[in-house]
Formats: sequence, structure tokens, C-alpha cells
Amino acid sequence: MAASSDSVEKIIGALEESLSGLGFEVQPLKIGWYNAVLPPSLALSYPDDTLAVVVFSTPSMFEKAFLPFMEGQGFGGVCDPIDQCVRHCVSSAVSQCFPGQQVEVIYDFELMPNRRPRFLAQTAAHVSGGAFYYQQSDIIEPPWTDRKMFGVCVHPRFGGWFAIRSLLVFADVRGGSNMLQPLPVDCVPSREGRVKLLEAFNLHWQDWSYRDIVPPVETYSQRQKDYFSCPPSERLALLRTWGFLQRKEGADPTAEIQMTLSGHG
Repeated sequence: MAASSDSVEKIIGALEESLSGLGFEVQPLKIGWYNAVLPPSLALSYPDDTLAVVVFSTPSMFEKAFLPFMEGQGFGGVCDPIDQCVRHCVSSAVSQCFPGQQVEVIYDFELMPNRRPRFLAQTAAHVSGGAFYYQQSDIIEPPWTDRKMFGVCVHPRFGGWFAIRSLLVFADVRGGSNMLQPLPVDCVPSREGRVKLLEAFNLHWQDWSYRDIVPPVETYSQRQKDYFSCPPSERLALLRTWGFLQRKEGADPTAEIQMTLSGHG
């Protein structure tokens, strides 16, 4: 169905009411904006005017959503704890806000059979206007001739202290002609700044410095830094030192060994 600007605003308002208190942020886009910058092989199979929403996690998500999720023993031990928390929060919001409505929820950690991601998160963030996706092609005469430098998104308020978590596709909702594409804020306009950003992200990502390429209004807490600095294979042990994941009597101790840990910050 075609949606008026009021309808789009109601959808965004409902998601914000449900998710903002958990440390998430949402940004609408049209599928056509996304498909326009990608080859057909990576396009999403929806009409160009279809409404979609990108879901970001902000620094406060860790304390507002993840730790309470672990405290409530919501973790089931079948996938990464962060990924499972995000799935729980987003799917709960969608089912509560849009019962009976056709909404495809795609998570950043989901892969297709060919091992490609189901959607390109940084591209979606850029075309929505939520974050600027800086790539090697954005630099005049890039100084690297012998290596590929991967791109990275920068948020106008959080710098690099955020993550792109999900894409919601409202299959039966059309954005309409009143929904215009916003430009993302160019937080790093200079060539020198962009070179510094990509080098920090590609060569020194462990020291967190690329996240501070612009002054953020909020950063990860020390506890969150400790979690994401920890090798994925050791995160369950770290969570146990924090008092989480206490095994119940009779639980299978080998179950969690089969789990894939990959959740990123």
C-alpha cells in the first residue's frame, strides 16, 4: 500500500518508542536508494518505493539492553550473545508494533548460502542518511597502491561508537513521493582526515582510535570495551566472571561449544 508521510512517521515513531529506551536508533530509507548504488546481483527484490528502516545500536545498548538480557537469562546458547540480544529486541519490537503486517527482518550477522551478507549494512546506513560510509574511492589520490583499504561508517553524533544491526523491510508499505533521500553528514571532509580514518580502521582497529575521528557525544563504557576487546572464544568466560551464564543443574556443558561467537561492537 502507498503510505502517506504521516504513515511513515507513525512507523518510525512506534519503532523509536519501542527501541530508543534500549539504546537503539532507527533511520528510514527506500529500497530504491539502496539498490541504486549496488549491482543487480546485490539488490533487494522489492519495488524501489518500498519502505525500509535501518536499526543502529548506540553506546548505551550494552547497559540498557544487553546486560539486562543476560541478567534475565534470555541467552539460549545457540548463537552469539550480542546477536541473540539484538534479535530478541528487534523481533519483539516488530511483533508488538506491527502485528499481522508483513515485515522482513534482516540481521547484519545473517549470510546467504554463498556466504555473502543478506544486506550490506554500511551501504544501507549511508543511503538512509544515518551515517557516512567512507571508502577508498572517497579519497583523491589515495596513498595506498599495494593494498585494499576497507571502508567504515562514521555517525555524526557517535563517531565510530555504534553498530549497524538490522534492516527492516515493510513489504506492503510504499514511501511515497514526499519521502526524500537525506544526505549523510560528511563528518570527515578533508583528504587527510579520511586517510587517517581508513588507516586507523584497517591497520589499528584494536586501539579504538578510528572511533574518535570526530568528537562523540557518548562512547562505550569500560565494561563494554572489555567485552568487545575480548577474543570471541573467551567472551563466555568473561560473562561468567560478571555473574552471568551460571549453568543450571543437569545442563549440557557441551551445548555452548557448538555456538558461533561473532557479535561485533
